[in-house]
Amino acid sequence: MTTSTPVLNSPVLNSRVIGLAHYAARALLESVLARHGATFQQSVTLRLVAVADGPVETEQLVESVVDSLKIDAKEAHSVVDELLAAGLLASQKPSRVRITDGGRELFETTSAETAPISARVYAGIPAEDLAVAGRVLSLITERANGELATVATQPTPAK
Repeated sequence: MTTSTPVLNSPVLNSRVIGLAHYAARALLESVLARHGATFQQSVTLRLVAVADGPVETEQLVESVVDSLKIDAKEAHSVVDELLAAGLLASQKPSRVRITDGGRELFETTSAETAPISARVYAGIPAEDLAVAGRVLSLITERANGELATVATQPTPAK
C-alpha cells in the first residue's frame, strides 16, 4: 500500500501563502524606496499618476489609491498631500494633479532598481505557471473585493 504525503514547501494556495508572498515582495520594494525617502503608499500613488496619459483628477486618484491599498480616503488624500509637499506631484486646476520631473525621476529610478530584483524573483518560473497564477490571483482579488463591498454595506453590530 502506498501512502501519499504532502510535499513540504509546496503549500496549496490560500490567503496565508498570498500574504507571505505579498509581504516578501513588498519588503524588497520598500528597501529600494527607503533609499530614496519614499514609502510604499507614496510609490503606489505616484505610479498611478506616472502611468496616466496626463494630469489625473485628484478624486479619481484618491479612489484608485483607496481601491489599490484598501485604505480610507482621508489616508489616501494624506499620501497625495505628501507627494505634493515633496514636489513629486503638482496641482493643476481644476482639481487635478500631474507628475513633476522629480516625481518622474523617482518613479523611473525606483522602477529601474526593482526590475533586476523582480527578474531574479521570477526567474525560472515557467510562463504558463505565471499566467495561471495571474488568472487565479485576479479572480481571488475580484471575489475578495466583492466580499469587501458586501461587508461595507452591513451595519456595525451594537455593543
